[in-house]
Order: sequence, then C-alpha cells, then structure tokens
Amino acid sequence: MKGQLSSARVGALALCLMLLSACSSAPTSSSLGVDPDPRDPYENFNRKVYSFNDAVDKSVLVPVVNVYETVTPDIVEQGVSNFFSNLRDIGNFLNHTLQLKPKKAANDLGRLIVNSTIGIGGLMDIASQAGVYQESEDLGQTLAYWGIGSGPYVVLPFLGPSTIRDASASAVDTVASPVQKYDPTTGKLPLTVLELIDLRHSLGDFGSLIKGDPYVFVREAYLQRREYMINDGLPSGSEDFEDFEDF
Repeated sequence: MKGQLSSARVGALALCLMLLSACSSAPTSSSLGVDPDPRDPYENFNRKVYSFNDAVDKSVLVPVVNVYETVTPDIVEQGVSNFFSNLRDIGNFLNHTLQLKPKKAANDLGRLIVNSTIGIGGLMDIASQAGVYQESEDLGQTLAYWGIGSGPYVVLPFLGPSTIRDASASAVDTVASPVQKYDPTTGKLPLTVLELIDLRHSLGDFGSLIKGDPYVFVREAYLQRREYMINDGLPSGSEDFEDFEDF
C-alpha cells in the first residue's frame, strides 16, 4: 500500500512539474496586448495546461485514433458510438428529471428502452431513426438550472476546457457512469479506453475550425456552447456565437 501511495505521489508530482514547466513562454492576454478576461483569472496556468493537452492529443490520441479508423470497419465504429451514446441517455434521463422536465425525461427513457432492446444493447440507434433524438444533459447543466454559477474558467489536464462548476459535476458524472460498474480489469478499463478513443474520433479534425489564438478560440467556443446547452438551445445573445456553432 505504501508503495502504491508513493507511486501515486510521484506520478502526481511529475504531472505538476510537467504542467508548470511546459510552455513557460506561452502568451497571455497581457503579453498579446489584450485585456484579461474576468472569466479566466487563471489564464497563465490554463494556457500551460492547454499546451500540455494539445501535445498529448497530437502525440498520443491522434495516432491511436488514426489506427482505430484504419482497422475498424465503419459499421463497427458506428456501433461503438451508439453504445456509449445509449449509456449517456441514463444520465440525460436523471438530469432532466432533476430539472423537472418530464417530457424530456420521458424522451430519454423511451430512447433508452428502445435502443437497449430493439437496438441490441444500444449498438443501433433505432430511436433516432424513428425521429426521437438525443438531448444531452449533464449535472453541470442541472446545477446551472438551479442557479449555481459557473465559477472561473479552467483547463483540466487531459480533460480540457471546463469551469469550476462543470469540473465538479463531471467528477460526479464519471463516478455515476454505468461504465464504472464493470470489473476494473476486464470491463471498466477497456471500456474507458474505448470510450476515450470514440470521443476523440467523434471530434475529428477540429483544429481546422480554429481561428486566431487557439486558446482564446477554444475558451470562447466552450463557454458559449455551454451557455447554449444550459439554455436548451436558445440563442446566447452574443453576436460572436455564430463563429463557434460548428465548433
């Protein structure tokens, strides 16, 4: 046990050192002659984490996803995406229920039942084919619904853009995920890795959509997209939102 704890501490320390030393020359709003964004008080540190994540994405995730796309038939890729999408409808149902939205909760439950049965465990998205589409909802949106503010913008190692509220909610969502109920070695780890690959695969070449300062673009895309989702798809009121809809 002591050995395991020591290894964990060493790993955590190594990660911190990597983040603190990586891209020490990364620009900030001040160095670029732009006023700091009050939503992003940790910008200097966030930029370092962003650069670290970008390096991991290009050196690890993208090569793995390229191999995945090469060796996996399209029908299998679609089945994998459908499977994880079906699992997410459990969280959608719970969060719509917590938000007192019975029609949306019923939509989630109907999708879950149809896709889990007729759709062979979610491998086929029969519900969408029938015109019953998924409406994503997570605990961060539920907290926002009940008036919890987003807090500062943060960039998490490996996980990417978030806010204090959404990061805390994501931790709960992760623990409550059905994937976590599987055996750690034979089930949870392989499924978690596969889910990560599927998620990165679904993002495609998002770098081609970025304009200007990549860090600022991703920050604005995330914050405005979250506002859009929290408002159930209603316009954010920002003239800049059109720049980020596709992203």
